[in-house]
Amino acid sequence: MEHAQPASMRDVAKAAGVSAQTVSRVANGSTAVRPQTQQRVEAAMTKLGYRPNYAARALKHGRFKNVGVLMHNMTSNGNVRILNGIVSAAAESGYAVTVHTINGQANQSLNSAITHFQQLPVDAVVAVLERRVPDFNEFDPAKDLPVVLISEDPANHCPTIDADQYGCSTAIVDYLLSKGHRTVYHVAGPSWSRAAESRAKGWRDALKQFGIPLPKTYVGDWEADSGYQAGLALAREEDCTAIYAANDQMAYGLVQGLVANGKRVPQDVSVIGVDDSLLGVVPRLTMTTMRMKFNEIGREAFSMARRQCEGEEVPVGVKTVIPAELIERGSVRDISE
Repeated sequence: MEHAQPASMRDVAKAAGVSAQTVSRVANGSTAVRPQTQQRVEAAMTKLGYRPNYAARALKHGRFKNVGVLMHNMTSNGNVRILNGIVSAAAESGYAVTVHTINGQANQSLNSAITHFQQLPVDAVVAVLERRVPDFNEFDPAKDLPVVLISEDPANHCPTIDADQYGCSTAIVDYLLSKGHRTVYHVAGPSWSRAAESRAKGWRDALKQFGIPLPKTYVGDWEADSGYQAGLALAREEDCTAIYAANDQMAYGLVQGLVANGKRVPQDVSVIGVDDSLLGVVPRLTMTTMRMKFNEIGREAFSMARRQCEGEEVPVGVKTVIPAELIERGSVRDISE
């Protein structure tokens, strides 16, 4: 049985009543085509089952218009929102996105993970580094595959971007102390997390700057149950009037644990989280938080990758920092009045 030949660019041009050059422009994401014409061409492509030859496009233009994204996982709130930012910005620029995860491969080198993308039709890679990688300082990307790192540490050879993990913690301590609290307890994220490490360091340094002895640290795993257990314990700390949890899920569990042990929030204990991930999830949300602009980080990381693909120099050795934003709701009480 003979198979029908795949539709060609000329077939699409004939069906849409345009030139083959116009079809090529639409297939390559050009903006130099009128919207009505683009819609007509896309409708003809769909009807005929036409698929652009991306390999041929890459040979002609030197790019696949596809960006790889390397992540440790696709389940954490921050990673999901970063990925959404990358995907939306890529779509606006006519790029596709290929995702590769290395969950459970904690010791995999950055070089070996990026090498995986060299076998794929991608023009650049955005690597989201939640954990330390053994070759971070030595990693030097190949000349033909630009790499952008979303990383707490600036890299010597790649453009780097991340949220202001450290600065959000110092701002939280300043905020709670300004409300009359004499100290701030901290429920930290897991030890493997670079973000958790920097947030804990910011908390410690801010308290030291005010000459306040460090209270006991409680360590969670980013999930609400670990915050709940910390809340049960912290309810027994007599001097505990303010708690900073390293993310909103733990902060939410923390509140439940405090209440279960007879404390009121914020009348007895003030609680603040980080990331603003509960908005739209928890009804009548009262959690005060530092909003991390993960979507903006993803969009800017894609922009850095695209600009390199197009031959633009993007600075390396310095980190672009996206500041957090304080969102005041109802879980912090001013006790200075």
